[in-house]
Amino acid sequence: MKHSTLFIGLLLVLCGSSTGTSFAQPSYPNHPLQLIITNVAGAQQDIISRAVAAELEKILGQPVIPVNKPGAATTLGTDILAKSKKDGYTIGYTSNAAMVYARIINPETIHYDVDKDLEPLALHIFTPLGIAVQEGSPWKTFAELVDYAKKNPGKLRVSTVGIGSVPHFDLELIQSLTDAQFTHIPFKGGESVMTAVLGGHVEVTIDMMSKIIPNVEAKKMRALLVTNKMDDFPNVPTITELGYKQDLFALWFAFYTQSGIPEGARKLLVSALEKAIKTPELKAKIEKMYVVVDYRSPAQVKKQIAEEYEQVMAVANKTGLIKK
Repeated sequence: MKHSTLFIGLLLVLCGSSTGTSFAQPSYPNHPLQLIITNVAGAQQDIISRAVAAELEKILGQPVIPVNKPGAATTLGTDILAKSKKDGYTIGYTSNAAMVYARIINPETIHYDVDKDLEPLALHIFTPLGIAVQEGSPWKTFAELVDYAKKNPGKLRVSTVGIGSVPHFDLELIQSLTDAQFTHIPFKGGESVMTAVLGGHVEVTIDMMSKIIPNVEAKKMRALLVTNKMDDFPNVPTITELGYKQDLFALWFAFYTQSGIPEGARKLLVSALEKAIKTPELKAKIEKMYVVVDYRSPAQVKKQIAEEYEQVMAVANKTGLIKK
């Protein structure tokens, strides 16, 4: 009888009790992961995130399958990610448009809680924005542009990709920091922003450096200011380099998962993404697309969001951009 009891007890230890976890349970990850990309296929961030996914596959030993879920300034895919199964097999690549700006400008459209529903894994890149003019314009520096705008309030027209966009907030912040007055000309399409400057319909644009740089290299435009320092363009200053107290806003993209996934899976994803992002060959490849690879840990991402939210909210309140 004692031998039978001992045998049954040993069997329960080996197989796991009805309330415990079986030793035979497979380790994570044991099947493919899904990467939700919040941009359209072929977009710069789509290409970049797929490159990271390929590196991540090598580290995790499992396929990472990209799935594009674009729409509503990256908030659609972010919402899908937040509502996905909390098993560690779905991660997402989203932006500060979804994490900060949409919550301020269009809170009624946001159906996820950034703090409760989503967990940052790693901030990956900053996409610098630039302030640029035509190559033949009289303004050679940002200081000259501001001086003219102060003497001629509202005369200089500035194109952006739309009201409430990151470039729009930068324009408002520039006006606040410099006391210069510009006239905002919002567009719905990205290419029309460049066309407006090149065609002389506006004097200034605030847009992604990845769109400005080809025109600078073609001697069609001149970059006067950049939101993030770029090694390839050391002579283009940031606004804090010129003595102003606050940095301008830039676009950034980060990897996220749902809050509440198994802790072991979360830790492994954080570690694997850090390794992938910091791979020298991948970093060099991505930075050729005129972005700044700047890895930040989950804690740093949360700090980034909290500080940026406060800053953007302050600009929105001051300029009346918040819907009452």
